[in-house]
Amino acid sequence: MLPDDADPSDVSSDPDASVGDAYRDHTLDLPDECLAMVFQSLGSGDRKRCSLVCKRWLVVEGQSRHRLSLDARAVLLEAVPALFARFDSVSKLALKCDRRSDSIGDEGLALISARCPGLTRLKLRACREVTDTGMTTLAKNCLRLRKLSCGSCTFGSKGINAVLAHCPLLEELSVKRLRGLTDEPVGGPSVFAASGAALSALRTICLKELYNGQCFGPLIAGSPNLRTLKLFRCSGDWDKLFQEIPDHVPGLVEVHLEKIQVSDRGLCALSSCVDLEVLHLVKTPECTDVGLALVAERCRLLRKIHIDGWKTNRIGDEGLAAVARRCPNLQELVLIGVNPTAVSLGLIAGNCRNLERLALCGSETIGDAEISCIASKCVALKKLCIKGCPVSNHGMEALAEGCPNLVKVKVKKCKAVTAEGADWLRAIRGSLAVNLDTGIAHGIEQLDASASDSGLQENAPDQFPLLVEQISALDLPSSSSGRSAFAKARVGFFSARNFMASTFRRLSHGGGGGGSGSSSSQQYPKQQSQ
Repeated sequence: MLPDDADPSDVSSDPDASVGDAYRDHTLDLPDECLAMVFQSLGSGDRKRCSLVCKRWLVVEGQSRHRLSLDARAVLLEAVPALFARFDSVSKLALKCDRRSDSIGDEGLALISARCPGLTRLKLRACREVTDTGMTTLAKNCLRLRKLSCGSCTFGSKGINAVLAHCPLLEELSVKRLRGLTDEPVGGPSVFAASGAALSALRTICLKELYNGQCFGPLIAGSPNLRTLKLFRCSGDWDKLFQEIPDHVPGLVEVHLEKIQVSDRGLCALSSCVDLEVLHLVKTPECTDVGLALVAERCRLLRKIHIDGWKTNRIGDEGLAAVARRCPNLQELVLIGVNPTAVSLGLIAGNCRNLERLALCGSETIGDAEISCIASKCVALKKLCIKGCPVSNHGMEALAEGCPNLVKVKVKKCKAVTAEGADWLRAIRGSLAVNLDTGIAHGIEQLDASASDSGLQENAPDQFPLLVEQISALDLPSSSSGRSAFAKARVGFFSARNFMASTFRRLSHGGGGGGSGSSSSQQYPKQQSQ
């Protein structure tokens, strides 16, 4: 029935009208901008499938895609015009090449950069055919570049300097295994003269595995607004550079130092950065309690501290006690290969009332008494990780009664903690996530379960490295005087299997003597090859 004010002429007399309307494509009513927003909420696979629906969706999907990751082999050059005619709004681009293949060169990079003038982020991986000339062209075409990450490339200081000179908005620079570096400085006087704005905008510098990474010294010291500095496995003595930092880069907030030559002198210089909040000292054996205490004394805003002492015993209770007394805002503490006792842990637990995340790995002094101390005093603790420490089920019992805000406990390679102890802790604290990983036994069981008669799984090249990686993830020296536990277990494992194989061969040949044994030893490799 129609409403009283309805016009009967508005009602179609065609019975097929309602049926046709049901099959109408209602996405035609959506503006391109709305359709683009829908595509942006989808994953990569769904976006690709949607682009195949119709020509309109293909165009809209291409124009709304801002992030693109491409295989950067040399053949990409031929596809660049058509590819970037479709994806004409790319602002974040990753070009990654297989290390065994020829990558795109300067011509390809120039063509891509000309098609992407709005590029803000660029990642280059193993693009070994790109030279300083190609990077210079890129820098001139992409003036809005904010983040540059390059690894395993062959251009050098001139290419980096070109980016610094022509991209005044550059905020983040990450360089890994750059093969073309020489003694020519990065960020030298020529760059300062060309564009001081570029260095003023720089906020983050990350250098990894550089043979002469100290050529970046002028850049680091010449970036007054630098907030984050990360140095990983870069050769050379870094103390001298760090002594220049306080006068030129006072606003550092985050510093990561891993496997570099730095001593307490460098830490003393870094301690002048009073705004420092995050400090990682990983395998820096020349850093001691003295340097850590100096940093703690002056950098009282520290929130996160990661220390890998590399089993050198040069950082311990004294340095950690200084942290406890001077850094009340500490929220995260990771100690690897460090041997603290209940003395320093008690001070940290008592004074750092905001400590939420604590990891204790590869420590010979972390036992049940230390865990009991943590349980009784760390009231704000939410996540606890214990790995390779002499902790037992008694430590788990202490956790059941303390740390009222604890939500997750991870225990790995602590031989005295059993599955029964972990189950008991789960039962007592039902909301607590308890993750127990015994590591070695689990890996050996997996290997034994699928072992073939030939001595290894058929796909051993794929699986055996995973086992080794699982066993040796800590990268810490063995605490035993002889072979590691894994080596002993592996020898016993293969010896037992070889014994079974030998016994089976003797039985298959009727238990013959030396002659049959010789015959079976000649036939056994044939069984392997099959």
